[in-house]
Amino acid sequence: MKKIARVLFLAGALSVFAVSQSKAQRVFIHVRPAEPVIVAPPPPPSRAHVWIEGEWTERDGRYVYQQGYWALPPHHHARWVRGHWRHFPGGWGWVPGHWR
Repeated sequence: MKKIARVLFLAGALSVFAVSQSKAQRVFIHVRPAEPVIVAPPPPPSRAHVWIEGEWTERDGRYVYQQGYWALPPHHHARWVRGHWRHFPGGWGWVPGHWR
């Protein structure tokens, strides 16, 4: 009985994950926004911090710019790869930055 309950719980959890992932959509625009004015970053909190440049994020079906910030890398050899605009068949879309 416990095995059946575990299998049903796992199946339910996976179906919720699948539904939440299927609703993820990329927002496309026809004209890229103008590059924002970049202000010099404040001094880093420590030598280990890395400056993450500002990025565009989707909010309510449109892109808004979020200022940059200092962050600690997830591990010593991690490097930040900047986000960038990319032209897709549906229009321009923002490819977010990430740690590599």
